[in-house]
Amino acid sequence: MSATPGAWTAASGRRGHTVLAVPVPALDDWVRRRTAHHDASFVSVDPDFCHAHVTVLAPWVAEPDEERMERVAGLVGAVSTFELVLERVGVFPDGLLHLVPEDDGPLRRLGRVLTAAFPETPPYGGRHADPVPHLTLEQTAAGVDAEWVRASLGTLLPVRHTVDRVDLQWWANDDCRLLRTFPLAAVPAPASPRGTVDA
Repeated sequence: MSATPGAWTAASGRRGHTVLAVPVPALDDWVRRRTAHHDASFVSVDPDFCHAHVTVLAPWVAEPDEERMERVAGLVGAVSTFELVLERVGVFPDGLLHLVPEDDGPLRRLGRVLTAAFPETPPYGGRHADPVPHLTLEQTAAGVDAEWVRASLGTLLPVRHTVDRVDLQWWANDDCRLLRTFPLAAVPAPASPRGTVDA
């Protein structure tokens, strides 16, 4: 149940798409189960792959080369880690149920930086000029609505997550996996008050 529609056949013959995403491990078991319910071919056997994520830019280039990945590493590495809080369940006009970030500013800025660096791969293939950051949960259906999702998530909410990396993921039937991780810049710890010594 990828939040990134669209696929193509790469030069290597692989059919799928790349996603630059912020992983949210606290929700991965839940999203993994719902993914299996809809289409088990999108359940990854890669232990480092995080199904629960907020898309930053996708679909990205089909076969990223080292030069492009180093550009991403530099851009992401210039962004400081930030806090992500997810609690409110939202519904898009197409019925997509998702979690809404309490403050989506840092995610929007990160997405705009990467979009500007790679204008040849606009977000969602150009269908959304300014996409809304979200974590995909479900599709509205009989017996599945925002109330059902909230009840199913239960005590998993709210999610409080320190965003410290962007993952490059490959999404394809029977081949979802992590390709690379790009760390954000660590925020320096506050200096100890003068005259004190840390234990």
